[in-house]
Parts: sequence; C-alpha cells; structure tokens
Amino acid sequence: MRCCFSAHLPALAALSAFPGPCEVLRSGARLAPALLRSASVAVQRARTHHPDDLAAVNLELVTLTEDSAVITWYTGIPGTDDGLGHPLPAVTEGEIVYGTHPSRLNRVASEGRPTAHHQVELTGLEPGQTYYYQARSRGMAATPTPLHLVRGNAVGTSTFGFGSKGGPYSFTTPQPPPGRHLLSVALCNDLHLGETTAGLIGGLPLPRGVVQQPGRAPYPELMSRALVAEARRRGADVLLAGGDISAGGSAHDLGEARRILDGFGTHGQDYFVVRGNHDRSRGDGSRNGGSGNDGSGDNAFRTAFPVWGGGPGYFAHDLGGLRIMGLDTYDKSGNGADAGGLGPEQLSWFRGQLSEAPDQPTLVFGHHPLTVRDSVFPVTRGHCLERRQARAVVDAYASAPGVFLHHAGHTHRNKRTVLVRAPHVAQQEVAAAKEYPGGFTLLRIHSGGYALNHYKAGDPAARQWSERSRRVAAGLWPHHALGRSVTDRNSVTAHDLSGVTRLSLSAQSARQ
Repeated sequence: MRCCFSAHLPALAALSAFPGPCEVLRSGARLAPALLRSASVAVQRARTHHPDDLAAVNLELVTLTEDSAVITWYTGIPGTDDGLGHPLPAVTEGEIVYGTHPSRLNRVASEGRPTAHHQVELTGLEPGQTYYYQARSRGMAATPTPLHLVRGNAVGTSTFGFGSKGGPYSFTTPQPPPGRHLLSVALCNDLHLGETTAGLIGGLPLPRGVVQQPGRAPYPELMSRALVAEARRRGADVLLAGGDISAGGSAHDLGEARRILDGFGTHGQDYFVVRGNHDRSRGDGSRNGGSGNDGSGDNAFRTAFPVWGGGPGYFAHDLGGLRIMGLDTYDKSGNGADAGGLGPEQLSWFRGQLSEAPDQPTLVFGHHPLTVRDSVFPVTRGHCLERRQARAVVDAYASAPGVFLHHAGHTHRNKRTVLVRAPHVAQQEVAAAKEYPGGFTLLRIHSGGYALNHYKAGDPAARQWSERSRRVAAGLWPHHALGRSVTDRNSVTAHDLSGVTRLSLSAQSARQ
C-alpha cells in the first residue's frame, strides 16, 4: 500500500527551497535599509540634476593579476530613467590615470572609442607593487559600486580613497603563482540558454525581473558567445561549464548551447560540461537522465553533451597529469528546487577515484556548492549539495592532498571559500555567465601554484547587458554577485602542481 505521506513529498521538496523565518528576518534586516537608501538617492538625483551633468558610476576593479588590472565603470545622464531606476547611457570617452603615489598619477590608459560602458585594462604592472588610480570621463571621476550591505570593496585591495568623491583608490598587485605556467582553464556556469527574464525567483512576481531591450539578441546567447570569445582571447586551453547550461532542459536550448560552446573547440577534448538542476528536461525525474516520471524517456542533455561510451553524467579526464573530475550534482529524482545530490553510485565512484590516486593534481567541478557562506540573501537547502554528501566529499578531499580546487556555480556569485576540514582545497563559486557581472574565471596553473582571475565578457553588447542586469533584485545584485572583495574573484595560491605537464605546441595550435 502506498503511504499517503509519500504523495506530498514533491510539495515538501518544493517547500524546502523556501527560507526559514530566521533567514528571512536576518536578510530583511540587512536588505530593507539598502532598499530605502536606493529609493532616496533616486529621488534626490531626479531633483538635483542639470542637463549638462554626467554621472560616472559603478566603478569596479574586476580583474587583478600580477601585471595587469581590468577596471570598468558606467556613464549615464542624471535625472533620466531606463525604466529600471538606472540612468540612460551617456556616450563619452574614458581614461584611467594611475601611478605609484596618490599625488603622482603620471600614467594614462584610455579606451579606443567613446562608450557608456567603459572598460580599461592596465598592463605592464609590477608584481607586489601598490598603485593608485582614478577613472575619469569628461573630466569627472567615477565613483565605486557601493557594497556597504556586505562591507565590501569593489575598487581596491585597501580602503584608500573611501569617503572621497572619485578617489584615487588603491590596489596592490599579487606575486605570480610559483613556477612556470603550464596551462589555463576557463571556469564558467549558469549560461541559462532559453531564459527570457533575469532575476525571477521561483516564479514569484516579486522581485521584478529584468528583460533584454527590444531588438537586441537574447541575452543568454549574447553572453555565452561573448564568454567563448573572451576565454579564447585570454588564452584558455580548456573550458569547463559547470551546469545550468539551459533554463529548462529543452532540446532546442541545449542544442544551441552546444553550437555556441563548439566555438571554443571539441566537446570532450577542449571543453567539458556537467549538468545542473535547470538542465532537467520536463518529466526527467530519474537518475542520470534516464526515463522520466512520465515515461517519456526525455534525455536532451545527454543527447547534446554525450558522455564517452554512453556512461553516466559524471566523469574523470586526464589532461597532461591534471585530473579533471566532473560531477552531476542533481543525480537524483526531484523537481530541481531542493538540495543537490550525487546518488550512491556516483559518490562511491568519486571516493574510489580519489583513493586510487590521492596525490594526483585534481580539479573538481559541479553545479551545486558544498557550502554557501556569507550570503546577503536567504540561504536554503536548495543552494547546496545535500549536507551529508557534502561532508562526505570534503572528507574525501581531506585524504587526497592532490585536490586543490572545487569549482561550483548555482549561486550566481563570485566567492572563494577555503574548506576548513580540507584546507588545501578552495571552493570557487563563479558568477553566472548570463548576467551581471557576466563572464568567467580563468584558472592559470603553474608548477608551484595557481591563480584565479575573473573576467567580464568584453564584447560591447555584452557589457551593455551586464550593466542593465545589475538592476536584478531591485539593484542590490552587485552586493551578492560581484564578490565582496577583490580576493573573492582574484587570488593566488601555492600548491604543488609539478605533476602536470605543459601542453604541447601542437595541442595549443590545434585549439586556435
């Protein structure tokens, strides 16, 4: 006899995705003042603008390496509104003045053409050097993206210049990873092909989502194509796409994702893909994408991205001594809204792989994070891998010193977390490719360590959508998605990776 309680399991699973009362109160106490402050600023701006005024805002130090920095900002027309509480674009020139002393900004880097979506890259910097800089458009200094809600810093590695109107601000370049460079890997996730509105949560009417402007390309396709182009331009040898490739698992959207990612190279050789909870086709309720609960047998994800030999949706691949392990973190029955799960077969396989070669340099990627810390928004069970399984994964890492990185998506934010019980492993959550800040993280592997650097997609149309989509969550999205500090999106870590071999020249040329 079927237990009557089991009939309500889907509903209970859906309810588990909602935050508890304590989470709601905690986030509400943090979010309410920021919403009121934003409304007040909008009213004041509308009252005090002058027709010739220029607003240079949303300054961000996005990328920081040992010898370069990428800085972005936006120029708008004060007193105007694009319908989302955001000023209309003001096309003008942009430049960065910088130097090694705040009173001597004697170097200049400028853009090639006027724009409202400014992006300037400083090159030729010295490792371990402190620089001071100011971003200017039409003589006006740009002001930072405010991250007061999380006590964050969008513009530097110190608080120098905070409280001023436009800086200068300050950053210190890191030392390069130890040893010689071996290869570079682009980490991305949450492409959401087929999505039409950014920022909708569980189908609820509030908060209001953000849509693309009429006549422009669908933003998931636009951002995915820009990501592929930027990853190739930045020298990525391999690309890993960590789930939620589509918005709803349809064959059409997954096929379009395949065509876009094929622009990077060959699936299973140059790029690798794992499934996220959004990649479950309708009725696909069985493990590993088999026959759905409705008997349809829909298997669109595995049709678009087949695993070698028709195996399950998880795998291990050796790339010149680097072991890449891809996890299917929704290898279970469910509606996609509850906690992620590996399934007993996958978990056993995972443990076995690590125990066979615990010292081999290993990078693991999957959609759901193992843990979610320091979120400005309410955290629910659906944000992570199931708790006991996450603990089992971390325990396996503790006994495998070769593992150095766990790449996850799902949270749509940049966040670096060192796993306390396996301190040689960092979990890197990477912001969604489809929306603000819009891009990928480049992992540069050296023989003695590695660097992680986040890059926005550089295509002008992608930069336009990235700026528009920062209005997700009533404009509070940057507090969540950008990363509260530069080190949440740019870091250098020492780790013995000498077991990885440099890609041959022939392999590199084949990827170009």
